[in-house]
Amino acid sequence: MSARQEVAQKEDHLAAAGFILKPANTPARAAMLTRLPPHRFLRRDKGDMVTYVYADPNVCDCLYVGSQQAYATYRAAQQAQYMADENRMTAEAYEDSSWDWGSWGPWGGGPGYGPGYGPGWWGPGMGW
Repeated sequence: MSARQEVAQKEDHLAAAGFILKPANTPARAAMLTRLPPHRFLRRDKGDMVTYVYADPNVCDCLYVGSQQAYATYRAAQQAQYMADENRMTAEAYEDSSWDWGSWGPWGGGPGYGPGYGPGWWGPGMGW
């Protein structure tokens, strides 16, 4: 996935979480957009109100604005996606029952981690 596609996907998730797209469609907005760090969340506190903004001068030439609730929703969705990806990768790691793990030699992390590769494989200067 290209960087542009990643940003576009992130922006889809922002919109789904409740962020509002504000286009930089005036000279004043365009000028202000260039002053913000691109593709990073910024938090603005004003009294009891917390607002998050996400500037995208490259893909949509816009600013996403969201409440604390929208930001929490976005983060929760990202965490859920991360966990789903981790679970999928873990499942894939054990999916091929015909894989011959023994062909790769003994397993272990060295001293203190059970059977390791032994002194012929590891020696002084290797961090153990």
